Amino acid sequence: MKFSMIFEAQLAHPTPEREHALLHDCVDQAVLAEEVGFDRVWAVEHHSLLRYAHMSASEIFLTWVAARTSRIRIGHGVVTMPFGYQHPLRVAERSAMLDALSGGRVDLGAGRGATAQEMAMFGVRAEDTYPQVEEALRIVAAAWRKEQFEWHGSIDIGPGAVLPRPVQLPHPPLYMACSKHDTLRTAAEYGVGALVLGFAGADDVREMRAVYDAALAARDGSRLVSSEVNDHFAALCPTVVLDDAEEAYRVGTRGQRFFAESIAHWYGGGPSPVEDPAPDADHASAMASHREELVARLHEARVPVRPSATGTFNVDHAYGTAETAVAYVERLAEIGVDEVICLIQMGTVPQAACLETIRQWGERVIPRFR
Repeated sequence: MKFSMIFEAQLAHPTPEREHALLHDCVDQAVLAEEVGFDRVWAVEHHSLLRYAHMSASEIFLTWVAARTSRIRIGHGVVTMPFGYQHPLRVAERSAMLDALSGGRVDLGAGRGATAQEMAMFGVRAEDTYPQVEEALRIVAAAWRKEQFEWHGSIDIGPGAVLPRPVQLPHPPLYMACSKHDTLRTAAEYGVGALVLGFAGADDVREMRAVYDAALAARDGSRLVSSEVNDHFAALCPTVVLDDAEEAYRVGTRGQRFFAESIAHWYGGGPSPVEDPAPDADHASAMASHREELVARLHEARVPVRPSATGTFNVDHAYGTAETAVAYVERLAEIGVDEVICLIQMGTVPQAACLETIRQWGERVIPRFR
């Protein structure tokens, strides 16, 4: 089993000064992650999502991390692939450059960037996102594999060379962000790894693993995006680990509440997240209340309620001592998860708690699974 971390660069009370400090804090977390034994760091790409994600140029962030590390893998989790965000060849060039400079440590995930806010910023149409993500994956994989490349699809490219060539041959591993059963099946059919980035918990991860495995078994190869197949299944694990279990639970659920309310704001039109709750606020109860309101709205609209729909309000995660985290990872291992993606940096989690959580995982959790 592999262990990684993911960075959204979330920020309560955003100012330029606090934003700049946050980005350096995230780099420091990534450097510590290598020191204590993590296998990989992932960075998202989002645009104009105030508070929720200030990680707009993950290729720059990951390059900064690569320059300060020597072993840990560097993952785009994910690049927004629709053409309005960036030309597929620029994705291929930038990722190959980072692969060359990092000594072959790059992983590349693909995503849609499908919030209304992001699409409006870049002129992206929702109906184009799925087909363009698929085409972009095919373009990037082909451009990396061929010394002379051309493409004639919804866009025309070349002929020409994509330089530099990646160190990992024929190309770095490919992934997709997966939050629904349909995208899991698509990832399996494409032959790319699945990044299951939901909060719904171990029981939902078990169901998602079963969907992915069934799609792998049924795959006939007709939709593979590359000659190289990557059947890696990675699942999110929100976590804060401290010696004081109650404090870890309070800090973790507070951070997750900020995360959940930020998602509800940008993806569902809800209010901005609460940045200054009462010191003794029960964040788990607040999220349970939010969940009940969402379920009621979905029922009223006759929309089926799946765990993924309400997952951000589930607090059954690795918030507590190292033993709490070990027990949660044991559940994921039994399910067949190939990689645990620790989500530590949430908008209100202090840097000291982030660093202590990383240390505890490196010293007391990860060694139990080596």
